[in-house]
Parts: sequence; C-alpha cells; structure tokens
Amino acid sequence: MSEFKHISVQEVADDTSAYTVVDIRDPQSFALGHMPKAVHLSNDNFATFLQTTPKHQPVVVVCYHGISSQRAAQVIVSQGFDTVFSMDGGFEAWKLAQPVVTD
Repeated sequence: MSEFKHISVQEVADDTSAYTVVDIRDPQSFALGHMPKAVHLSNDNFATFLQTTPKHQPVVVVCYHGISSQRAAQVIVSQGFDTVFSMDGGFEAWKLAQPVVTD
C-alpha cells in the first residue's frame, strides 16, 4: 500500500493550484479562517469527496498542527489516491506566513 508524504507550508504556498486542499478541523474553526480554496472535509462529506475527486489529483490534508492530518492522509491513500500529503505544522503554521480566508 502507498504511504502519504509530508509537505511544507511553503511547498503548498508555492503552487496551491496544484493540489486539492482538504481541511479536517472542526467547522467553526474552518469558518473563522482557512487556506484559500480549501475544502472542509468531515465524516458527513467524505463519501462525496471520494466520488468527486480524481484519484490522480494530489491532495493536501490540513489539521491544526499537522498531527491528525497524518492519520486522515493515510485513510485517503487507502482509498486509492495516488499522491496524498500531510501539511507539516498544519493550519497554525500556515496562518503565520500565508493568507487566510473566511468565505
């Protein structure tokens, strides 16, 4: 079975359009601020995500600090996705140096 990979905030920021970014934090935290173009991913929409996201599309999983995203990334890999990353430092690291949106 494939393994997920680690990716830095800067690598994602350098080319955000290359990735589908999924944010697994709670809905309230996501609403208060998230990465541009990030999609909130929860148990409620996970099946839809699996059905609508091409398996060859690189996916970056984001949580608060880069810990729970590792487990979620492994779950996504196990669903047949080719390239899945856990973003080191999570959203807390992202917001220190990158733009945050609240749409």
